[in-house]
Amino acid sequence: MREILLVKTDSGAGLTVWQKVFKELLPDIDVYDWADQFVNRERVAYVLVWQPEPGQLSRYPRLRLILSDAAGVGHILADPQLPKNIPIARMVTQETAERMADFVSMAALGLVRQLPELIEAQRSRHWATELTGRVSSEVSAGVMGLGHLGGYVALRLGAIGFRVSGWARSQKTLAGVATYAGMEELPNFLAKTDILINLLPETHETAGIIGAKALSQLARGASVINVGRGTHLDLDALVEKIDSGHLSGAVLDVFKNEPLASDHPLWQHPRVLVTPHVASFLSLRARAGHAAQAIQAFRQGNALPYAFDRVAGY
Repeated sequence: MREILLVKTDSGAGLTVWQKVFKELLPDIDVYDWADQFVNRERVAYVLVWQPEPGQLSRYPRLRLILSDAAGVGHILADPQLPKNIPIARMVTQETAERMADFVSMAALGLVRQLPELIEAQRSRHWATELTGRVSSEVSAGVMGLGHLGGYVALRLGAIGFRVSGWARSQKTLAGVATYAGMEELPNFLAKTDILINLLPETHETAGIIGAKALSQLARGASVINVGRGTHLDLDALVEKIDSGHLSGAVLDVFKNEPLASDHPLWQHPRVLVTPHVASFLSLRARAGHAAQAIQAFRQGNALPYAFDRVAGY
């Protein structure tokens, strides 16, 4: 009996791309759309999902592997009927790391050179020659989360001139990066940070970690880049700290509720750049290729690339 992969993504495009890639790489697997009502559930062995409807995954009695369409898996774990003991693979590739590093570098340099203020000056037709910003060698970039993506981002920021530090829940070592570990070292890390870059995984311990207290511990004039999870950052506290002058601005790519509501005040905030969760979004073909490689590894009994660890929580 031929196995089926069901594909559910937020892109709304490209089922034919998925089918073409799998015809090339794993031709014995049939690829169908997640919403196809006529699929034989007994044949569904694999699913690639983004925010699956609660209870849907439990409908497939022979499901063997769940593939996340993102680096995080919180959107899958939110399902109270999630089948137990089925492995989950995260969407992380070398392209993911490169895209994330490019995005964070763009955002960090934009904050250093006062890009939000320059955009606001353009909107008001003000020739703002006073907006010269700083240089990266004067700025301390602090990366929260030093896993595959965070470590890659930290090294890239160092390569383009920033003074880089990093914080993780456990001790890490990265060449040229001053590292801090554990909640006891978090205040010291924050106090020395000019641009806080969040790349933490979504766990019970990290939920709400960047709240009013943490934001108050940042150096005056610091800024925030959130490319981790929307649940990490207290948006109300962030806006209060920016409006009070304690923080200078932010670049936000992830939100607790996505898409961000069209009437949300952040869209119009002059010191905040909002992007639509695209920091490390892979091309359709790259995601399909990664899914095929993960399924092949799983079938062969090899280690699943970037498997979600239920014990560690990421």
